[in-house]
Amino acid sequence: MAKKKTSTKKTTSKKLKKPSLKLNRQQKVVLGSFLMLFGLALIVAFISFLFNWQADQSTLNQFAERQVEARNWLSKFGALVSDFFIYDGFGVASFILAFLVAFSGVHLFFGINSKSLKNIWFWGVLVMIWLSVFFGFFSGSNALLGGKVGFELNDYLQDYLGFFGTALLLLFLFTAYLAIRLKLTPELIGSYIRTRKKDIDEEFKGGGENITETEEELSWKEKALVREEEKAAEIDFDTKPEPKKEPEPKKNISVEVNNPPEEPESKDDVAMEVEAAPEEEEYEDNLSNKLVKDFGEFDPKLELGNYKFPTLELLKDYGGGITVNQEELEENKNRIVDTLKNYKIEIAQIKATVGPTVTLYEIVPEAGIRISKIKNLEDDIALSLSALGIRIIAPIPGRGTIGIEVPNKNATIVSMRSVIASQKFQNAEMELPMALGKTISNETFVVDLAKMPHMLMAGATGQGKSVGLNAILTSLLYSKHPAEVKFVLVDPKKVELTLFNKIERHYLAKLPDTEDAIITDNTKVINTLNSLCIEMDNRYELLKDAMVRNIKEYNVKFKARKLNPENGHKFLPYIILVVDEFADLIMTAGKEVETPIARLAQLARAVGIHLIIATQRPSVNVITGIIKANFPARIAFRVTSKIDSRTILDGQGADQLIGRGDMLFTQGNELKRLQCAFVDTPEVDKITEFIGSQKAYPDAHQLPAYESEESGTGVDIDVSERDKLFREAAEVIVTAQQGSASLLQRKLKLGYNRAGRIIDQLEAAGVVGPFEGSKARQVLVTDLAALDQLLNEEPNN
Repeated sequence: MAKKKTSTKKTTSKKLKKPSLKLNRQQKVVLGSFLMLFGLALIVAFISFLFNWQADQSTLNQFAERQVEARNWLSKFGALVSDFFIYDGFGVASFILAFLVAFSGVHLFFGINSKSLKNIWFWGVLVMIWLSVFFGFFSGSNALLGGKVGFELNDYLQDYLGFFGTALLLLFLFTAYLAIRLKLTPELIGSYIRTRKKDIDEEFKGGGENITETEEELSWKEKALVREEEKAAEIDFDTKPEPKKEPEPKKNISVEVNNPPEEPESKDDVAMEVEAAPEEEEYEDNLSNKLVKDFGEFDPKLELGNYKFPTLELLKDYGGGITVNQEELEENKNRIVDTLKNYKIEIAQIKATVGPTVTLYEIVPEAGIRISKIKNLEDDIALSLSALGIRIIAPIPGRGTIGIEVPNKNATIVSMRSVIASQKFQNAEMELPMALGKTISNETFVVDLAKMPHMLMAGATGQGKSVGLNAILTSLLYSKHPAEVKFVLVDPKKVELTLFNKIERHYLAKLPDTEDAIITDNTKVINTLNSLCIEMDNRYELLKDAMVRNIKEYNVKFKARKLNPENGHKFLPYIILVVDEFADLIMTAGKEVETPIARLAQLARAVGIHLIIATQRPSVNVITGIIKANFPARIAFRVTSKIDSRTILDGQGADQLIGRGDMLFTQGNELKRLQCAFVDTPEVDKITEFIGSQKAYPDAHQLPAYESEESGTGVDIDVSERDKLFREAAEVIVTAQQGSASLLQRKLKLGYNRAGRIIDQLEAAGVVGPFEGSKARQVLVTDLAALDQLLNEEPNN
């Protein structure tokens, strides 16, 4: 019956599906071809109208008469359309409209990115109106240039602004177009003119430079010869003439900024122009950049582009803030002071911070008081205050004070609505934001699951674990799109997480060929965990090929279209595994559950797979050392003993909580006391109903297929490959009429793996039936005689 209801619901949702205005590729080709041809027809008709409009004026009123002919190249249709757009419309500026229509058709027909079409149409229509007014301003009564629109607008403007005012308005609109659309500024124009002037000067400078340079060189040479002659005359006058070698003329070198003159070797020297080779521009692989430019970044949300996040109205407003009871505060303060005085502990200062359920009293003891002395008085202070859940923090990290947490007599409910609506959550720049509740100082406490990276949750029955899980899931539903995050929900109790079935095709992930996305069978839990391990390994391969270190870098690279989907790359959503009762899985499956959980906890962080595990009793046989080491983030609701508190928090405190959502949170450093946000079952029902009623994916997110080793091979095993103890094992199974590997382990003293292989061989031989989960296999042979007959009839025997 349940299946029929589901199918009826699906068919109803199909009937009520809203029509979509989004065109597919074929529709775009048809519409694009029409617009291209229609735009071309308008251009042809407009050109013909410029030459034949006077002759066709008489045919406009005789459109229905077939014998009347028009001289327009598109006959009467062309004459009528042209008269409407040019004569009665915008004049020759109507050509812009024709080109816009044809341009739009080209974009649709060839599948070019059409995001810029709106902008082109907007500016095209504005230019068309401006040109119409401009031509109408100068053409006067000639309606062909500006059309009736241009003429009438000019007439209207000149009535109010006059001729000169209308000219100024047109000039202003032209300047605004140049500045906004073409981004032309005086600086840009001036820079262009200077650049052109410089190029022209350099072009005509070459000949002048050569002439000047030659003159300078000649004058320099003449002066050098004169100086040499004067020196030679001085030598002749002072000394007697002796046969001497004439001294070599010294070169007079002058250094100038521009072209320093050098003595040419000969008169036939040619001026050499030196040009430095330009640096090559760096070239990047522009394929991805071109794709991003043409089509934009890849948007994983596009398939559910109209998805709407849940609204705050779906959450209940419990109203009322924290009420400060001065009498209660004063009474508690006096009792704390008196109790400490009884033990000769003086207090220098005390301060109270009122929270939703707990008030923190910070005290500063007198100098010389040992902190351990106050810490040992925890039970005495609880006795004097007659309160449950007194907790002493000695000292408070980073403050230099001692804290005493005392429960309020009248607790305030922290609603889920108040933490979701807070700025701290709304403005949280986190990958996976979770609003857990409020601190003692009444501040919304938001953490990022992606940085934890896994979380362990423990607490006795009825202390708030399930509400805490609902608060975490609600936070993620309010902050992440279905394309960005997927949940794998494990609910051995079968009643806590069933409400989330409604969002199966939006947010949930499951194994192929399974009906329910929320897992309640322990066998399916084992397969799902192993499937997540396969998914983890597959994702690491993708990260390796993409040469990135984590899922965030991978998705950024994929959105930038730098990874090819044809090579197996795809957008990777975060996967969050939520287990509501871990102790039950450990009791029934043991190592088969612990091993994949430990693997995921150790390795899955980088690939975006995160674990949230909850349990009633955090005993050491449930939360082993391997699991604890990989779950640095812990949430502890009230537990029954100090041992359980040490197991979950590595310290005391969880046994002193007051229950009803009172919890301690640690992420490997200090403990924070929080009041968990309360979200009731009807609120979760409304949220999932709101999401489930929207358009969804065809199916839940598919995890990789995984077959258990005990699921049977389904293929005949060669007789020669059978185990040596096959015959003896078959006799044990038939005699006991119980087909289980554990029976063979006990009777034949075998290991688990060997016993499992023999069971598979017995299945292939037809002795036992297929794997049936936690049940023992069915024995298909009634007695030993039938067994002998079955084995003797085999082909190889």
